[in-house]
Amino acid sequence: MKSSLFTRLIRHRWMDENDARRAVPPDLSDRLQRRVAASERRHTGEVRIYVEASLPFSYLWRHLRDKLPIEQIVRERAVMIFSKLRMWDTAQSNGVLIYLLLAEHSIELVADRGVSRHVPAAEWQAMVDRLGTSLRGNRFEDGLTQALEEVSAVLVQHFPEAGETGAGVPAVQSNQLPDAPVVR
Repeated sequence: MKSSLFTRLIRHRWMDENDARRAVPPDLSDRLQRRVAASERRHTGEVRIYVEASLPFSYLWRHLRDKLPIEQIVRERAVMIFSKLRMWDTAQSNGVLIYLLLAEHSIELVADRGVSRHVPAAEWQAMVDRLGTSLRGNRFEDGLTQALEEVSAVLVQHFPEAGETGAGVPAVQSNQLPDAPVVR
């Protein structure tokens, strides 16, 4: 069901970091951090989770002024967060961002170019579609855990853990980015 423009604006202005922290309280954040760390031990990719209550006003303004679809605005925000988190800095260009926007009950998966070469956009979209069901039901832990599992499966398939070099040093530096979710 599409929101009226007025309802959407009110929802985005009303929701704040406290809403995000209720959706992902510290104990859930800790569990997600451990799951990310466990995932990254199985592949050379980097996964970040970013949960945001609402869009900044500048994004909403572009939605209003330029009449851009909200889905496009949310995607652009997720790509900007990917950039701000410096996820393109991984050694094999294999970072993946799991972005959750509470005000829209929207999830985006943003993959770096190394991963995108192996996974078609339709496969990412199918993942997003499956995850949306949990998120629309406010089952954030279920949805984020499922997202992490599906992203991990892709990374294990295309970027398995490389093991060690002859000197006992990991072949690819592991854990290049923090594992803790960002909740804003």
